[in-house]
Parts: sequence; structure tokens; C-alpha cells
Amino acid sequence: MTASDFDIAILGAGPVGLALACLLVARGAVPSRIALIDAKTLEQVAHDPRSIALSHGSRQILERIGAWPRLADPIHQIHVSRRGHFGRTLIDREEFGVPALGYVTRYGQLVTALSDAAYTAGAQVMRPAHADAVTETAEGVTLQLENGTELSTRILVQAEGGVFGAQTAKSLRRDYGQIAIIAHVRTAAPIAHRAFERFTDEGPLALLPQEDGYALVWCARPASTERLLGLPDAAFLGALGEAFGTRLGRFTDVSQRNTFPLGLNAGAPASARIVAIGNAAQTLHPVAGQGLNLGLRDATVLAKLLAQDASPAMLERFAAEQGSDRNVTIRLTDVMARVFADTPQTPAVQGLLGLSLGLFDIVRPAKKALAEQMMFGWR
Repeated sequence: MTASDFDIAILGAGPVGLALACLLVARGAVPSRIALIDAKTLEQVAHDPRSIALSHGSRQILERIGAWPRLADPIHQIHVSRRGHFGRTLIDREEFGVPALGYVTRYGQLVTALSDAAYTAGAQVMRPAHADAVTETAEGVTLQLENGTELSTRILVQAEGGVFGAQTAKSLRRDYGQIAIIAHVRTAAPIAHRAFERFTDEGPLALLPQEDGYALVWCARPASTERLLGLPDAAFLGALGEAFGTRLGRFTDVSQRNTFPLGLNAGAPASARIVAIGNAAQTLHPVAGQGLNLGLRDATVLAKLLAQDASPAMLERFAAEQGSDRNVTIRLTDVMARVFADTPQTPAVQGLLGLSLGLFDIVRPAKKALAEQMMFGWR
């Protein structure tokens, strides 16, 4: 292939990479000049059952490009509390005049909707294909694919989740010492469309309304996680009830349990013609479900700029324009992940934390700022 095959090549056809391609076309970029490269087949990702949270702002982005998933459960309220302590915050959609604060869907359903939109838009999708080598020059970037094909692009966007370059002075990395257990659970007394963020001594426990139950994300220390994974279902559900409380009645059923380690990794290095977005740029703690939503906002800002001109100058503008949203979201999730689990477990200190949740509920400006950050990001 020639050196001018593409204006923009995107490594990673997950939700963020696919959304970027669609947003670029919607902004007027030439579809044949956009390449999407992913190592997995569409069939491999279309059946991925993982649950993901989408904010109201993300729905607006996805609807703009005709990629809203077929099935998505709305969240009307978010109940935030501290297990075993006084104080709570309730965020309600009616306070902010939106149909829902967020939604819960399956990863495979979202990727399927976005893939359909990308094919309709005419972007050049290459699946399965893997880039073995990337070479950057002053004029562009050359990619060597594992099948021997060589292609060149003016700008390369790294959108493969969890791919990072060498650590730089601006990198922010943290091991939270937590592992997340994810599963789908059912309860005896569900509350329709209400999500829960319950802070425990070892980390946050989230229940997101989905289908006939809840998507569970339970963050705990490695030793606790290992013990919980070894329990039979009935004992696991009993332990979950002990950690969460009785607000939803008894936990009655749990799907297969899976785990993943938790850490913060942000500040991937950029160059004149290569930029990272989404999880390739920042991997966040799942508290508040902000990772994918920030990635979609990355894609929105980058598409606006690259559709004007696929040039290094636009990558510099992207770093400046999206920097505040990234920094605020990263710091917010980092603080929320650490503040309760890392704080001394004395009655006085924990009582103050609980009181802070109660005060937050009645201080409307602070509550509004948090809700808008979760729905739309820093604007």
C-alpha cells in the first residue's frame, strides 16, 4: 500500500475506536480514508456478556451516530452509602430533568451496534488483523500487519484497551490492592431502576439494575476475594447480603463469578502523530462507572478536531481541550476508590465520612456538580 492510504488509522475496534470512526464520518471525514484494525473477529466480541454502564451523555453521543444498543436498562436513581454507618446520598433523574442518569448494557450488544454503524458509515474495517510493528516518521506512521501487509497513515490512534507505552514523568499509576468480583445477581425485593454504590471497609460494592436482577461489581482485598470465590453459591450470596445489607431483601441467585485486578494507569505517552484514547490512555477504577464514558468523550473531542485536519497540530489541540475532563474524572474516581477503604476504621473518623454523605445530599450545588460530571464529564 502507498504512504497516503489513510488519513487516520485506529488500532482497536472496541467501543471507543468504533465510536471514533463513526464520529469522524459524521463530522465530514472521508470514510475510505479511515482504517479500523482489530485482532479479534466481530463474532468473538459480539457474544461478550460483560455488563457496562453508559451515562446519559454517552447515550447522546451514541444516538448521534445511530449506535444505541438494542437492549439497555435505565438507571433512574443512584443510592450512595457507607455500610454500617449513618449517612447516604440519593441522586434522582428528576432533579436534573433527564430521562435516566445512565444505562446498563452488555459489551457485546454495544460493540454490535457500533460495528453496524461503522460499516454503514463506510469506514475500512480490518478484522482480524494485528499490527506487529509501528514506525513513526515526520511524514506519517507505517504499520506492519502480521499477515505481511504494510500500510501508512497520517495519524495513528491507539484505542486498544489497556495498551500503554513506556512510563513517563506525567504517568499516574496506582495499585489499589483490590480485586473486583463481577457477576449477575438476583434479589428477593429489587427496586426498579435504582443503582447502588455501597462503600465497604475494603472497597466499593456496586449493584446496577440489569434485566431481571443486578450487575454486581464487588471490590475487595485479594485475600477476601480468594475466600469469596471459593464459597459455594449459597454461602457467597450470604456474604454478599452481609456486606450490602437488607435493602433489596435476600440475594437469591448468582451467575458465574469472574475477577479482574484494579489499578489506575493514566498518562500514556503521545507523539507528534500518535495519540491514545479510552482505556489505552487511562484505565480507571470501576467506581462510578466512568472509564468507558470518558473514552467516548475522548473520541468525541478527537473526532471534532481530526475531521478538520488529520495533523499533529490537531493532536496538540486535543491534549489541551480534553485535558481538564480527563484530569477531573481520573482524580474523582481515584479519590472515591481510596477514601473509604484507606481511611482509619475508628468510629469518629468513619462517622465523619458518613456525615459527609448526608451533608452532600442536601448541598445541592455539590450534588449537581457530581451528577453532571458523571453524566457529561467536565465541560
